[in-house]
Amino acid sequence: MKKIEAVIFDLDGTLLNTVEDIMDSVNSALQKYGFPPHSLEEYLFFIGDGIEELVKRALPENKRDDETFYKCLSLVKMEYKKRWHNKTKPYDGVKEMLFELSRARLKLAVFSNKPNDFTEITVKYYFPEMSFDVVLGAKEENPKKPDPWGALYISKRISVSPEKILYLGDTKTDIITAKKAGMISAGAAWGFRGRKELEKAGADYIIDFPFQFLQLAKSF
Repeated sequence: MKKIEAVIFDLDGTLLNTVEDIMDSVNSALQKYGFPPHSLEEYLFFIGDGIEELVKRALPENKRDDETFYKCLSLVKMEYKKRWHNKTKPYDGVKEMLFELSRARLKLAVFSNKPNDFTEITVKYYFPEMSFDVVLGAKEENPKKPDPWGALYISKRISVSPEKILYLGDTKTDIITAKKAGMISAGAAWGFRGRKELEKAGADYIIDFPFQFLQLAKSF
């Protein structure tokens, strides 16, 4: 088997359970415009393809015109800035997994469709002891996942060829991204979408707990 030299992690739903803070922020914005809020279960499927898609999915279908969308998007960002760390927390075992992967001298990166400023802030806040080689969130000038651009950019930044990178994420968007980039795809079944979506997306591996991902990474 080929030796793995690096791991790329998705953030929301993979390293961090962020859904409640996202839900509270978007619902607050919706209610200020007189729109109905959504349930936690709905947000599990709204999240994953960037904040723009999140807001579009949350808005009523007949209220997705440009003016309403951009006003709501701006308000969601303001609301999230107030509460991004109220209820968010790392999944059980994630910090220990990261520490052991770092001890194994693997290069580690975070790649998210979350806006880049929020991605950087949350990674620094929740994993202050970790030195990730790259932390990359969504920027207007860059294509978002499932486009493989960001994954391949990280590959170049850390000087590790794609086939030697293990990519862990919790949605089909992540699995498609990994496959398009020529990386080994692993699905985090503990995340927002669960095992069924990951199986359907064709993940090379599906992992139930962080310690199992550690075992997988060390098995190559």
